[in-house]
Amino acid sequence: MDLIIYGIVNSITLILMSIGFALAYGVSRVPNFAHGALFILAGYLTWVFRYRVDLPYWLSIILALIIVGLVGIALYQFILIRVRGMPISEIIASFGVGLAILEFLRWSGLRGTAHMLPPFISGTVRIFDVPLDYQRIIVIFGGIGILLFLWAFTTFTKTGLSLKAIAQNERAGLVLGIDADRAATVAVSLGAVFAGVAAVILLPLGNIVVEMGYEVLVFAIAVSVCGGLGSWKGAVLASFLIGFAQTITVSFVAPHYHFVMALFIIIIVLIFKPSGLFGRQKELEERV
Repeated sequence: MDLIIYGIVNSITLILMSIGFALAYGVSRVPNFAHGALFILAGYLTWVFRYRVDLPYWLSIILALIIVGLVGIALYQFILIRVRGMPISEIIASFGVGLAILEFLRWSGLRGTAHMLPPFISGTVRIFDVPLDYQRIIVIFGGIGILLFLWAFTTFTKTGLSLKAIAQNERAGLVLGIDADRAATVAVSLGAVFAGVAAVILLPLGNIVVEMGYEVLVFAIAVSVCGGLGSWKGAVLASFLIGFAQTITVSFVAPHYHFVMALFIIIIVLIFKPSGLFGRQKELEERV
C-alpha cells in the first residue's frame, strides 16, 4: 500500500510540475524553458511577502501568483513572440530568461536552506496503515483540482475553447478569427500561474532552492516528451508512468536513482514511439 499511495503522490507531483509547460507548448508551440524559474520565483515571492513584508499567507500566495502570471505575459509578448517559429531560438531565449531569473534570485540571497514555506495544515494521518502528512494530501487534491479546472476552462469558456482550437489546428483557428498570439499569451501566462500553484503546494515539503528550478524543468520536459508534446492527457499518463517507476526505484534500488529513471523512461518511449504516448507528430518511419 505504501508503494501505491506514495506512487500516486509522486505522480500528481509530476502533474503539478509539468501541466503548465504542457499547456503553454500545446497552444503556442513554444517550449517555455523558463518554466522551472517561474516555479521558484513564485515560491520565493510567497516567502518574501509572508516573512519580509509580513502579509497573511493566503494574500502572499495570491500576490505571488499574480506577479508570476504577469511575468508569463511579458515573457511571451516581449521575447517569445519575436522568435516564435524558430525552434532553436525559442529554446535559447526562454532558457536564457529562466537562467537570468534563477541566478538573480541566487544573487539576491536565495542560498542554502534558510527559505521555507509553512505547510497549509500540520500533522499526519494514516491511510491503510500508511502514514501520510496532510500537505501531501493537499498535493493530491491540488493536482486533481488543477486538472478539473483546466478541463472546465477549455470546455465551457470562450477563451478556453479558443485555446483548444489553436492547440488542435492553428490554421483552422485563424480562419475562424481566433487571434493565435492572444491565445498563446493566455496559455503561457496560465502555464506560469500553474507553475506558481505547484510551487506553493509542493515547496512546503522542502526548501526553496535555485537548483529545484532546474529539476522542475527537467521533469516537466520529461513528462511532456514522454506523453507527447502538445498532449495534455499524454502528460497526465506519463506523470503516472514516471511517478510509479520512480517510487519503485526509490523503494527497491536507491533514492538517488529517481532522476535517472525519468530519463531512462524517456529513452524507452522514444525508441518505441518517437512522438510520445499521445503525440501527434509523425513517427520516425514516416519521416525517413
